[in-house]
Amino acid sequence: MPRMIFITLPVTDVARSRKFYAALGFSINEKFSGETSACVVVSEAIYFMLSSHDQFRQFSPKPLILPSVGATCLFALSCDSRAEVDTLTEAAIAAGGKSLHDPEDLGFMYSRAFEDPDGNGFGPMWMDPAAAGSEVNKG
Repeated sequence: MPRMIFITLPVTDVARSRKFYAALGFSINEKFSGETSACVVVSEAIYFMLSSHDQFRQFSPKPLILPSVGATCLFALSCDSRAEVDTLTEAAIAAGGKSLHDPEDLGFMYSRAFEDPDGNGFGPMWMDPAAAGSEVNKG
């Protein structure tokens, strides 16, 4: 069985966040969702678990660092084309997200970046399959 990734994101308003991620084309798995959380299906292997701050604090004994004031991680999401990178970013901005920088075109890779309404950072990106192997392995 392939590994799956479940990323728990602290959000200030679960209903608003559900609408935001649905506007990006992701579905919500209602079986694992409720008033204080929502399970966003990104792919068969990737899920964002949106959790209210109170619920998030139940999962971690560490202090909650709000993504709107401090970064703990950024999420790069692979896309099938440059157009999909643009479509996803533009949908995020239209749904209440914030653009973080202009498109970056390195030839073998094209990317953009946005924040969700809570400040979680995402970097949709596309890599040319033919060129990516040689560029990625230069390390």
